[in-house]
Amino acid sequence: MVTVRSETQLPSLIRRRTGVFCDAECAAYFAGMTQLAVVTGGGSGLGREMALALAAAGFDVWVTGRTEEKLRETVELGGGRVQFAVLDVADGAAVRAFFGGLERVDVLVNNAGTGSPAAAVPDVREEDWRRVVDTNLTGSFLCAQAAFDLMLRQDPKGGRIINNGSISAHVPRPQGIAYTASKHAISGLTKGLELEGRPHGITACQIDIGNAATAMTARMEQGVLQPDGSIAAEPTFDPKIVANFVVQIAQLPTSVAVPTMTVMAAGMPYVGRG
Repeated sequence: MVTVRSETQLPSLIRRRTGVFCDAECAAYFAGMTQLAVVTGGGSGLGREMALALAAAGFDVWVTGRTEEKLRETVELGGGRVQFAVLDVADGAAVRAFFGGLERVDVLVNNAGTGSPAAAVPDVREEDWRRVVDTNLTGSFLCAQAAFDLMLRQDPKGGRIINNGSISAHVPRPQGIAYTASKHAISGLTKGLELEGRPHGITACQIDIGNAATAMTARMEQGVLQPDGSIAAEPTFDPKIVANFVVQIAQLPTSVAVPTMTVMAAGMPYVGRG
């Protein structure tokens, strides 16, 4: 396990080009590595399912998150192909230290995200706005920036960045302006990464997910606020379906791009929400 806070925190760890900040035994394990994926927010929900699916497909996987216990649970389920680092994606120094310890990264899945309490625009607290934007947008940018830099320098160069968008990247939910704004911004981030990565074999994809069944969406089945002011239950679907799509995209050659993909529960109120 690695807890990353800053580059200066790591002098006692062996920095090796074979993989990560680790000892000789760890470095030997990574010496034969071919495909490495990093999944942020990998301690639960969609992130865990994505990480486990990638591991099952033969990737070596790093999962990151802020809660060590949850990350350890993911590792235990990973069949020996998953390792973890405690990491706050909104901490730029920590993000740079983590990616600086990797020899290469073939796939980054920017999955870490958070929501905020439902609130009408006048009632949104600044601290809630900043927390959502820092995690969902700034964190995704910082991880993408560090991965992009590594993908430029590694041999062979190139790679794939997969951003977890949302149906909210297209249409808003009532009383969810911070989350909606952050996910709309992910669309711009993805397009910018795709444009700048094109000459270098770096592709970017955004998967817009609607109501995958996780702890974050458990409230959907109980009923949530609709644009007309009513409360209505919304369908959900198995997050393993999303994970399978992530694996399919990750396994594509970098000569193939999948700019956007929408995966949603059939029957959820997507069209006409705003």
